Amino acid sequence: VRLVESGGGLVQPGGSLRLSCAASGSFFIMAWYRQAPGKQRELVASIYRSGPSNYADSVKGRFTISRDNARNTAYLQMNSLKSEDTAVYYCTSGGVQPDEYWGQGTQVTVSS
Repeated sequence: VRLVESGGGLVQPGGSLRLSCAASGSFFIMAWYRQAPGKQRELVASIYRSGPSNYADSVKGRFTISRDNARNTAYLQMNSLKSEDTAVYYCTSGGVQPDEYWGQGTQVTVSS
C-alpha cells in the first residue's frame, strides 16, 4: 500500500492550499490527519468511498475533503488558513478504520 501526498507549502494567513493524495489502491475510507510540533495528532477530515464526510470542528467551513474513486485520489481543499493550521498533514486510508495506512506527510506552513 502506498499513499503519496503533494501540495503542501508556505502560505500567508487567509490563503488557500490544496493537498492531493494518490493511493496505490481503492480504500473504503480516506482521511487527512495533521500533527503540529508539540501537539497530538488530529483527525482533520475523512471521507467514505460513497461520499459522506466528517470534519474536525477546528476546520469546519474552511476545509473540504473530496475523492476521485476512479483515480484512487483524495484531496483536501484548505481555505481561510490560519497560523494554527501549520502542521505536517498525513493522508491515511483503510478498510475499516481510516488510519490503517499512512503516507509520508507533507508540510503546511501558514505564516506572513
